Amino acid sequence: MAGPLTGVRILDLTSNFMGPYASLLLADMGADVCKIEAPGGDPTRGVGPCRNKGMSVIFLHLNRNKRSAVLDLKNAQAAAALQRMLQSADVVLHSLRPKAMAKLGLAYEDVRKVNPRIIYCGAFGFGQNGPYAERPAYDDLIQAAVGMPVLQARKSGPPQYVATAIADRLVGMAACNAVAMALYYREKTGHGQSVEVPMFETFAHFVLGDHLYGHTFEPPIGDWGYARMMSAERRPYQTKDGYLGVNIYTDRHWQRFFLAVGRPDMAEDPRYGTIFGRTENIAYLYKFLADTFETRTSAEWLRILTEADIPVIQMNTPETLLRDPHMQAVNFFQMQQHPSEGLLRMMGIPQTWSESQPEQRYPAPRLGEHTVQLLTEYGLSADEARQIVAAGGALQAPVLDAHETIASSA
Repeated sequence: MAGPLTGVRILDLTSNFMGPYASLLLADMGADVCKIEAPGGDPTRGVGPCRNKGMSVIFLHLNRNKRSAVLDLKNAQAAAALQRMLQSADVVLHSLRPKAMAKLGLAYEDVRKVNPRIIYCGAFGFGQNGPYAERPAYDDLIQAAVGMPVLQARKSGPPQYVATAIADRLVGMAACNAVAMALYYREKTGHGQSVEVPMFETFAHFVLGDHLYGHTFEPPIGDWGYARMMSAERRPYQTKDGYLGVNIYTDRHWQRFFLAVGRPDMAEDPRYGTIFGRTENIAYLYKFLADTFETRTSAEWLRILTEADIPVIQMNTPETLLRDPHMQAVNFFQMQQHPSEGLLRMMGIPQTWSESQPEQRYPAPRLGEHTVQLLTEYGLSADEARQIVAAGGALQAPVLDAHETIASSA
């Protein structure tokens, strides 16, 4: 079954994490993503374990459902080929700073002359009307700039980054949403447009929704930071034999919990019986929970809390998540045979669509695996495509036969 974006052609000029995550989400929804790589390839091809050079685990998970064409855009023939490809594309997605795109002749004004209906989406560090406009940006820098390490420090000591590329992936989602909405606008009006998705502002919008807090008012009527989120005791609770995730949140949850642990007096106490009181006394309550959960096993607490209809779940590690019964039932992890990389464990597409269920169409591509194929699909003749490759303006990966595939995966 075709995904909801089937027929949308995207020229993806992004690399690293943020942009490729945006194009991954679009590709999973059925868009035909042509990943334009420099001759050296996307840097994430070298991040993490691999069986073959250039096919790392990070790259494999960020780039399924895409095809790879290698073009040296400093080469006149390759740059001219890309200009021809622009004529039949629906979307250009890039993660370069705007000045760098302009030097390549790929600024929005240049691209719009070639294709007035194009959706031109740039996901880069900073909004272009501010003093940081030309600065480089990476996940760690944006986490620091928005204050995420300071928020973590209130929980765990010295400032620390979150242990995932949270800014890259969150802004990648925002870029995916921007492209989808711009496509919808074009369906209504026939007009293409340029959309800028700056990391700094987008991630600040995400974080400060929780943590602007008292500074929402001017003058402030309290400190910054959502106290419950930053409490050092807001963590998985240790039991006699493991850990549980527990979220006792509503008045009803708390009242049921107090009764279940033999403390009906706390349910009647205004410090703990209402959300207003609990907000003022959250540090004490979390310490009370931590001490209480240590008195029974995980299985006992799962039974008690489930019977009381209090949200609870067993804590997983990434390894035990593979065996989680729910994940197994929905077939989230799927074993797939990659043409060059052998047997892989890949994640399925999480969403379920009643009319246009997406599917995994392509494994992550080898560098330049589809160069000639894509150039011809976008309007060049086969002879023209092969001539650009022969002249060094593009790279076409060799075709693997069955013996080479097995040998490279051994």
